[in-house]
Order: sequence, then structure tokens, then C-alpha cells
Amino acid sequence: MQTLLIEFGMGSSLRRGDYTQAAERAVRDALWRNSINLAELFGFERTAMKITLDVGVQKPDEVDRDVLQAVFPYGDVTVNVLPGGLDIERPDADGPPTIMANAALSIAFDMERCDD
Repeated sequence: MQTLLIEFGMGSSLRRGDYTQAAERAVRDALWRNSINLAELFGFERTAMKITLDVGVQKPDEVDRDVLQAVFPYGDVTVNVLPGGLDIERPDADGPPTIMANAALSIAFDMERCDD
């Protein structure tokens, strides 16, 4: 397995206190800012991509991994939700904190090495 690309994103849930929403926005930020054409470049089908998603939020157990998995239209996706990100308390202390999530996407292919 050869990792060829790593992309990063940040997402937030400003008022709802929704860790899944913040994480999903971080994933979309990493994906939508870039055009990832690696499969075509190396002659692979897009379904051959091995995608590892690492998302950091303060409360990993509150993230719905299936929602994150559904963001990807193709590829074999592994979702890891880890402690990270930020919870920013509101100055007036009413309501949930603003949640910030960070995402890192690693794209790999099972490539055969050729030594010339």
C-alpha cells in the first residue's frame, strides 16, 4: 500500500453543538477544495482508492461514523474519530459550545513496485 496524497480540512458547528455536523464539514472542506484525480493518473479505478479518514473532535463518541462514510462517493474508506479539535464556550454561557473539527484524508493505492 502506497500513500500518495494527504488532504486536510476544518469544519464547525457554530450553534447546534453537533459533533457529527462539524466533522462532516471538515471532511467536505478537505474534499471539495481539491480535485483528486490520482486514480486516473495511475490508471486505477476510483473504487481502488484506499481512503483513511482521521477526524479530531473533543467528544469522539458523539460522531456518527456512518454519516462521514457516506460523504465519499467511492473508494474503500476507513473512518477513525479521535480526540482533538476544539470546543469554544460561548461568552454568555448559554447554549452549547462552538465545535471545531479537524480532518485528515490519506489516499493510497495497492501499487506494485518496479525496480529498474
